[in-house]
Amino acid sequence: MGSKASRNNPDFLSASKIKGNKVVNIAGEDLGKIDELMIDLEDGRVAYGVLSFGGFLGLGNKLFAFPWQALELKIHDHAFLLNVPKETLKKAEGFDKDNWPITNREWLATMYNFYGYQPYWRIEIVENRPGNI
Repeated sequence: MGSKASRNNPDFLSASKIKGNKVVNIAGEDLGKIDELMIDLEDGRVAYGVLSFGGFLGLGNKLFAFPWQALELKIHDHAFLLNVPKETLKKAEGFDKDNWPITNREWLATMYNFYGYQPYWRIEIVENRPGNI
């Protein structure tokens, strides 16, 4: 466990600080910006982020859902790194702002699998709290 002074990134950020941040890939290419965060109310966590990609001056933007854990904060660049090539995003199932997909576990699992991530609700977590044996 590292000390706070040795870490570069904060442990918590408000949704308003995250929304609108640019997203880049590992090659430094601009992939768009974080348009929205979708919260799983049952599990109390960010289920996925929504990336706004393409278009000109906000027109013709296509939206893409991506697993929250696919992002890495680049605090000094005021950006997030999404380790996904542009070509993968071009193949991803996108949607427009007026036609969002119906979010359910089946749809989320398909989206997580597309990006190569294990859905968070399928990861076994052993809680170490009083009363849990």
